[in-house]
Amino acid sequence: MPTYDYFCDQCDYRFDAFQSITAPPISKCPRCDSSSVRRLIGGGNGFLFKGNGFYATDYRSDSYKKDKEKSESTVAKSASEKSAPPNKTDTASNSLTQNSAKTAEQ
Repeated sequence: MPTYDYFCDQCDYRFDAFQSITAPPISKCPRCDSSSVRRLIGGGNGFLFKGNGFYATDYRSDSYKKDKEKSESTVAKSASEKSAPPNKTDTASNSLTQNSAKTAEQ
């Protein structure tokens, strides 16, 4: 149910009313009891869609889902290869750098 904004021209009172869409507009002011109340045009709060069926990803094809799984597994595999322990060439270059640092200190 939407919330409507109202304004009383008699006493300048502005108020909100939580009403059904099919409910008739309020005609009497709750403050001064005059009948010069009008409904204001508001931007509204928008709609909030919950549940299945509202998003583009809810209707993806099976082939799209399979391709996505393949690409995710490829990314995960490359990430695990990057975190692998260093190989022998890396340790050899590390020992060369350490030896050259010791030589520079002397």
